[in-house]
Order: sequence, then C-alpha cells, then structure tokens
Amino acid sequence: MRSGHPTEQAVGMEYYVSDADGVGGRLREDDADFRVRELERFDTEPVDAPTDAYPHLVFRATLRGWDTNDFAARVSDALGISRERVNWAGTKDKYAVTTQLFSVYGADPDELPEIDGVEIEVLGRAGRNLEFGDLAGNEFELVVTEPERPDNAAAITDALCEFGGLETGRSDSSEDVTSIGVPNFFGQQRFGSRRPVTHKVGLAIARDDWEGAVMAYLGEPTDAEPEGTQEARAFVEETRDWQAALERMPHRLRYERSMLHALAECDGEPGPDQYREALERVPSNLQRLFVHAAQSYAFNLVLSERLERGLPFDRPVEGDVVCFSDTDAPDGLVLPDTDRLQRVDARRIDSVTRHCERGRAFVTAPLVGTETELADGEQGEIERAVLAELGLEPADFDLPGEFGSTGTRRAILLRTDLSLDRDPLRLAFALPKGSYATVVSREFLKVDPIDLG
Repeated sequence: MRSGHPTEQAVGMEYYVSDADGVGGRLREDDADFRVRELERFDTEPVDAPTDAYPHLVFRATLRGWDTNDFAARVSDALGISRERVNWAGTKDKYAVTTQLFSVYGADPDELPEIDGVEIEVLGRAGRNLEFGDLAGNEFELVVTEPERPDNAAAITDALCEFGGLETGRSDSSEDVTSIGVPNFFGQQRFGSRRPVTHKVGLAIARDDWEGAVMAYLGEPTDAEPEGTQEARAFVEETRDWQAALERMPHRLRYERSMLHALAECDGEPGPDQYREALERVPSNLQRLFVHAAQSYAFNLVLSERLERGLPFDRPVEGDVVCFSDTDAPDGLVLPDTDRLQRVDARRIDSVTRHCERGRAFVTAPLVGTETELADGEQGEIERAVLAELGLEPADFDLPGEFGSTGTRRAILLRTDLSLDRDPLRLAFALPKGSYATVVSREFLKVDPIDLG
C-alpha cells in the first residue's frame, strides 16, 4: 500500500493498494481510447405502442465528445421542450465514446435531431422515463498512451488479485482474463476532475450554509481552469458584485451564470433563502449531485481509514454490515443489492465470510443520509469518527427539495474480470452501476488524475 496522488487525497482517496510503480502514461489521448457501453436494464415496448400509455420515447445514443448534460440540453433545444423531459440512466464523460440510453417525454422518432458526433438508435417506448440508476453497469475499454513502465502491469495485477481475496486471479471464463479487486472509491470525476469542489458544495448544504454552498461553486478558482475563468471566480469572491461578475463569467459556464442571474435579481443583499434559490436554478440532477458528492467524500474517507487500519475488504469483521448479490444481475456481472443488508455478529461471521468468498455478499460502508444505520465494532468506530470530523450526522440530510437524502450503503470492494493487452496497453473490464473505471485505472497508471481523464 502506498500514498495516493495529492489531488486524490483531497477527495478522500488516501492510498493505492498496489505497491508497484505505475505504468505511467495517460488516458483519453483520443476520445476513441476511452469507450464505455452501458449494460442496459430497462424494458421497452415497440415504437408504435400507443403514446397515451407509453409517452416516453427510448433511444440508444453513441456519443463522441459529448457530456451527457450537454447532449440532453442539445436534444431539448432541438425539440423545443424543457430539458427536464430528457432523462438518462447514467452520466458519462465528454472525452470518450459512450453508448447509453435516453428517454424523451412526448417525442416521436422522426423529431430526433441529427447531431454531429452522435449516432441514435430508437429502441421503443416506455410508460415511465428513465431514472438515474436504470442500468446494471458499464463495460469499459481503455487505451494507455505512452506508458513508461508497461511491464509493471503484471505486478499490479497480482497485487490487486491478492487484495480482492482471489487466490489465483484467473477468471473462470477465460485464460486471458484475470479477476482483481480494488477499493470501491468514488472516482475523481464525482467531485470534478479539474476543479474538485462538488463535495464542498454538498457539505455546506448539509451544514445549512447556503451562502457557503453557492460561493464554493462560484468561487474557488483553480490553476486547471483557463485564466479568464480563474479571474471571474476570484472577482466573485472579492466583490460579491453579482451583476458585474455575470459580465465576466464565461458563457460556457451556464450553471454559474444561472446562479449569478438569480443573485443579481435580489433586492439588496441575498439571505439564506435567496442563496438556496440560486442553487435551485441548476438542473435537478445536479442539485442531487451536490449532496451525493458530500456523501461520496465521507465514504472515501471511511474506506481510506479502513485501509490504514489494515481491516480486510474481501471479508467481514465483527460489527460490519454486509449486502448480498442481486440474483437478477446480467450474466458476467456481480451486482451488490444494498436493499438486502445484514449486520455481522460473532455468530454469523463464518457463514457470511463464506458468502463473501463466493461473491455472494459484500462488506459495505455508508452513504450517510437520514435513514442511515451505522455499523458496529471497529467499522462503526471509523464511520462515526469520519462523520464527527466532518461535523455531520444523519439528520443533517433532512433537506428541502432535491437536496434531501435518506442515504444507503455501498459495497467497499470492487471485483471485476480484467482483460489486459500489451500492444497497445489496453484494459477492458465491466463494473456495476455507480462504480468508476478510474478507480481501476488509477492503480495501474498512478499519475495525476487529470491524466486519467
């Protein structure tokens, strides 16, 4: 185990579990070097199904160079409808080739626009819109550009096999595929790859500091941003002159500009309600993401502390809370079902350990919310200490509108079958929904997160 990159440590990923030097290099030299395809889990009716019963048009889109939110906005603009009528199951990165599902309320197939860098395949209709999480997982294919130590990939793979509690690492499905395990961290992009502030916004919201939340989003310039953007954010922090800041904020930063518009419309100095209303100018999915990022940050800190204490990830200790596998998951994908939880006591630990060894159960940590029940034993000590350090407790997530969260738990170990090609160095694997390809690739490259995309 070795210390993580400082940028990753700032969002709670304190360690790598493999000791070998990384292969180096970078991802996403070209969009085609980072491919993601959703493992779909959403039923549709034929496209000619009656629109009164099935008003949502469902299509599969392959996007090259498109952020999911930007693509949804482009579709809604072309159709002349609210962006809230365009929905999807999982958010994907801009610098990639991604294949994912979308639904549009009240649209016909011939109304869908032709967009550069987009291929659309209409699948049918549905009685409800897609919701975040309406997928089983994602398949990834990543090419590492200019690796400095490509031969180190073998030693890293062996270490990840051992960490995952896998004796041989060899997958049952192929001699060319190795089973590995990594901590199920939330990746850097959860918090902002170049400007990791989303969790700071969420933490301020949970602390009922709406002004602090807005300023964390509008201010806090970073060197990774263009100089003009840095100057605009610094101006916001220094002056609180919302109208003048609006004139300086780049037009491409439309969420920042929406907040500034709301603040500029205030009669006098804004109060907590006005700051909250400014945050509510951004799309509802982004409002939820603020609080989710705060939960994710706490989760990462819990995993890092468990690593530091040397507690296992592949099997429980007394006091842990485990979940069981989803029996309806697609073939080849192990999917934790966090609706099926069990607290592990001395009487159950041997039987639950056997379930974990067979991939039928998973140790969990909390994504804290109003209904979160913390673990017992040493894991419970870790969870309570992290929340105390952040000044949080479950009741703090009883928040208005899209900001509230009941919480859940999440598996702490991410196991996958890895296919590793050498020329070029290519990593291919599948992950359950909500898990990040970068938490696998970071172990292999061990570089600045910016070079992970």
